[in-house]
Amino acid sequence: MKWEGNRESSNVEDRRSGGGQGFGGGGLLGGRSVGIGTIVIALVGGWIFGINPMTILGILGGGAPTAQVAQQGPAQRPPANDQQAKFISTILADTEDVWKQQFAAAGAKYQEPKLVLFRGRTSTGGCGTGEAAMGPFYCPADQKVYIDLAFYDTLRTRLGAPGDFAQAYVIAHEVGHHIQKLIGVSDKVDGMRSRMSKEQFNALSVRTELQADCFAGVWAHHAQNQRQILEKGDIEEAMNAAAKIGDDALQRAQGGAVVPESFTHGTSAQRQRWFAAGLKTGSIKQCDTFAAKAL
Repeated sequence: MKWEGNRESSNVEDRRSGGGQGFGGGGLLGGRSVGIGTIVIALVGGWIFGINPMTILGILGGGAPTAQVAQQGPAQRPPANDQQAKFISTILADTEDVWKQQFAAAGAKYQEPKLVLFRGRTSTGGCGTGEAAMGPFYCPADQKVYIDLAFYDTLRTRLGAPGDFAQAYVIAHEVGHHIQKLIGVSDKVDGMRSRMSKEQFNALSVRTELQADCFAGVWAHHAQNQRQILEKGDIEEAMNAAAKIGDDALQRAQGGAVVPESFTHGTSAQRQRWFAAGLKTGSIKQCDTFAAKAL
């Protein structure tokens, strides 16, 4: 992947030097955080998240749930010589460039998310305590992506998904959840949660995760057209990562039975299909997983 020398985002906050931060607001499940990082939790059960299909094509603002949270110290930038943080900052900047243009084309202004680097655990602005074991996640309440970079070792070694573009896919997926927040998706789920069974809500969770995969593909489409970032094997890296984190693949890796009603993120084939749909078309309109009869 060609990323060196490209613009770096100023929206990266480095909390790693301080270790674990203060905690508050309860667990992340209660805070409705969501992301590709839940693959680690999926190994032991997964969590659920929903969406209102009527909001897919809207560009709407919305309020955020709140929770008690400990005070954070001043935001720190990553060290200039930290190559992995530099990579993250560059990928985040690239998503900013793509989505800023896409929102402008729809007559709206893109609100850039923050990305927090942490080690071990950290508090969030409304989603409780973030744990490294959960992997990367997005908190709709504070509109921040959280990642312990040790996750990339897990992605490479335990999950069998190496490569820099696989890592970029992870970030693009989390930013996809930020897009869902901006178009009104995250705020609508609260009204649906109490009216649905766990199985029904799991089914909506699958559709919301597949949409984030599709949005990741939309980013890759436009980044490639504008900056020619892709090298030979990059797409295969992302497709392999999507396959490794499918619910069916994770359940098989545990040695257990595949239980479709427990899926919260989609099968390997579904995750690959929706990432590919975004990549091929570059259109957010093609990411309406909720209108799709077959995923």
